Amino acid sequence: MLDNNLKAQLKAYLERLQRPVELVASLDDSKGAAELKELLQEIKELSDKITVVENNDLPVRKPSFLITNPGVDTGVRFAGVPLGHEFTSLVLALLQVGGHPSKESADLLEQVRNIDTPLHFETYYSLSCHNCPDVVQALNLMSVLNPKITHTAIDGGLFQQEVQDREVMGVPTVFVNGERFGQGRMELAEIVAKVDTGAAAREAEKISAKGAFDVLIVGGGPAGAAAAIYAARKGIRTGIAADRIGGQMLDTVDIENYISVSKTEGPKLSAAMENHIRDYEVDIMGQQRAAKLIPAAEEGGLIEVQTESGASLKAKTVILSTGARWRNMNVPGEEQYRTKGVTYCPHCDGPLFKGKDVAVIGGGNSGIEAAIDLAGLVRHVTVLEFAGELKADAVLQKKLATLPNVTVILNAQTTEVNGDGKKVTGLTYKDRTTDEVRTVALEGIFVQIGLLPNTEWLKGTVNLTRFGEIEINAKGETNLPGVFAAGDCTNVPFKQIIIAAGAGATAALSAFDFMIRH
Repeated sequence: MLDNNLKAQLKAYLERLQRPVELVASLDDSKGAAELKELLQEIKELSDKITVVENNDLPVRKPSFLITNPGVDTGVRFAGVPLGHEFTSLVLALLQVGGHPSKESADLLEQVRNIDTPLHFETYYSLSCHNCPDVVQALNLMSVLNPKITHTAIDGGLFQQEVQDREVMGVPTVFVNGERFGQGRMELAEIVAKVDTGAAAREAEKISAKGAFDVLIVGGGPAGAAAAIYAARKGIRTGIAADRIGGQMLDTVDIENYISVSKTEGPKLSAAMENHIRDYEVDIMGQQRAAKLIPAAEEGGLIEVQTESGASLKAKTVILSTGARWRNMNVPGEEQYRTKGVTYCPHCDGPLFKGKDVAVIGGGNSGIEAAIDLAGLVRHVTVLEFAGELKADAVLQKKLATLPNVTVILNAQTTEVNGDGKKVTGLTYKDRTTDEVRTVALEGIFVQIGLLPNTEWLKGTVNLTRFGEIEINAKGETNLPGVFAAGDCTNVPFKQIIIAAGAGATAALSAFDFMIRH
C-alpha cells in the first residue's frame, strides 16, 4: 500500500508520538475494506505506540476507522482509505491524537476547547481534492481538542449512494448535526467563527484597538505575501489583513512555472509563503475581508480600511492586493444550482461525476485542461466556447483531439442552467452563427471562463478600469497618495503568480519610498 520511501517518512513522523494510539477498524467484505486493513497494518508496523483492533459490530460506516487512545471511545474517524491528498490529514491526526501539539495559535486552540455545544461534523471529500485537506484537518483538530466535538471524514467516491442521497455535488461539503454547514475550502478560524457566533465581534474589537501601521497590506495572495516580506525587511510596522493567506493559489492544483520551483501545488506554495511571512514581525490578521477604504483627510494623515467584520485599521500607507476570483456565467439557474451541479473546480469535484455527462464552459487553457482531466472520469464531456475557435495552447488542443468522449461546440453562448429544483439536468445555449437555441442534457457544469477582480468595495475611491481593475503606474501607485496596489486586482496585462509576487515587492518598496519622502 505504501512505498518504502513513504514508510520511512511516516516512521520518522511517528517517532513524535507522546502517548499510545489505537486504530479501531470497522470493516465489511468490500475491496475498500481490504485496502484499509492493509494500510492500518502497515502503519502499525512503523511504531510500537500504535495498535490496531477490529470491531465490526459498531453502528458506523464501513469501511472506516477511529484514531483514538486506548480506553477512549472518541477521536478522529475516517470513512474510507485516506490516501492521495488526505494522507497528510491522516498523518496529522495520528500525531495530534498521539499528543503532538498543533501549530495553530494558542488563542484559537483555547477557543475550540471552550465550545460548549455538542457538534458532530461530517465532511465529504475526494482523494483528488486539494481544498479538502484544510477542512478535514481543521475539524479533526477540533475533535481532538474538545470531547463535545466529533468528526467523520468521508470519501465521497467510496460512499456514492450516500453522496447521492444527501445531494453532495461538490467537495468538501460539511454537515454538522445532520444539517448542511458549508461547502468549499474553510480554515480552522473560519469554522470556529461560524460555530462561536461571538468570535467575529470579539476579533473585530481586538483588531480595532491596534495602533496605526506604517504599511497595511489588504489581501494575502502572492502579491500581498511579497509586499509583507519586503516591507517587514525594511524594519517598519507591517500588517496584513486577509481572508486567507494564499488567495487564489489555494484553489490551484499544479504550479510548474514559478521560477526555481520545478513543480509544486497551490496549497503547498501558499503554506511556504505564510511561513516566510511569519519569519518576520508581520501582524497577520486572518478572516478579514475589506469593506471600505477611507483616504487620508489631509497630506500625511492616516488611511483607514474598514472590514466586513466591523474592524477598523489605520495606516500611513496601504497596499491593495485583493486578487481575483473565478468569473460567473451570470445566466439564469447558475446561482440556484451552485454546488448542485454547477462547480468551478474540476480537480475537487470531478470524482463526484464519475460515469456522468458534464460540460466545461470555456475553451482557454483552464477549460481545456479541465476537459482533459474530466474525460478520464466522466462518461462524456461537452466543451462550450463562446468564440469561433479554442484559445488554449496548441499542445492542449492536440491532446483534447485524441479523446473519444469529448465534444467541442464553438460559437456557443450559454444562456441558462437547467435543473429539477434539486440538481442540474442540463444547459441551454445559443448557436451564435445561426441564433438557434439548443439544449444539452447533463449533470455537471464546470465553469472556466476567466477571472474577476475583487474590487467592488473600492468603487468611488481609487480609479478602476472598465473591467474593475485598479489602475496603477510602474511603481504600483494608484491615484490616491499613499495607496498602492499589486497583483491580479490591477490592470497589469498578465495574471501570473510570479508577476503578482514581483508587483507586491514593487509596491512595498514604493510605499517605503513614499514614507521617506513624506
